[in-house]
Amino acid sequence: MSAFYREKVLAVRHWTDTLFSFRATRDSGFRFQNGQFAMIGLEVDGRPLLRAYSMASANHEEELEFFSIKVADGPLTSKLQKIREGDTILVGRKATGTLVTDNLLPGNRLLLLSTGTGLAPFASLIKDPDVYERFESIVLVHGCRQVSELAYGEELVARLRDDDLFGPLLSEKLLYYPTVTREPFRNRGRITDLITSDQLFDDLHQGPLDIETDRIMMCGSPAMLEDLKQLLETRGFAEGANHRPGHFVIEKAFVER
Repeated sequence: MSAFYREKVLAVRHWTDTLFSFRATRDSGFRFQNGQFAMIGLEVDGRPLLRAYSMASANHEEELEFFSIKVADGPLTSKLQKIREGDTILVGRKATGTLVTDNLLPGNRLLLLSTGTGLAPFASLIKDPDVYERFESIVLVHGCRQVSELAYGEELVARLRDDDLFGPLLSEKLLYYPTVTREPFRNRGRITDLITSDQLFDDLHQGPLDIETDRIMMCGSPAMLEDLKQLLETRGFAEGANHRPGHFVIEKAFVER
């Protein structure tokens, strides 16, 4: 048996000069938990060229969706960004990853902290009805350099707010907080600074970080992940992993190439 599913590209959308998303068919045998990633890529010169990508689609959806950066000289993304409808991609048969709710201790508020394409696993998670059952409120934070880079997340949330099933859940439980660092915008600043200063929570009219009630998932740039991990651990938060739930979990499989 091949280690990969061969899936057909159904649509490609370029959001900026550096960001694009694409949808592909999904084999009925491909199973994953919301928040997980798989190895995906292309066949190049008869050999698979792969990187870890989080599914941006939910596990109940019939198609797969991925959100990617473009790197001009990246071994994979330099080629992947050129895919078109009808092309074939490879999808690894096994999904994995730490950004699943079972890796967190019970809590009341779930903070989903992302930068750039680190938003992808949370695009999957906010389409999971179980997440809304487990937590009283969900805060989705997406940090980017420029305002244009927020477009994928903004459209995602807007679309879900109009959805018959998720609209009522979102209006009751989901708070979306986009922020940028290099342009004027209603929310400005790095995620670590916004948490340390309590600006994030003040803007959302919520209480500050609380180890008793807050659970955190993080995905994004390595620098952001390291800074947030240090911030949380100095406040007593413990990192969770598969089979060892904690106060926060980190996804380290981040595509930069």
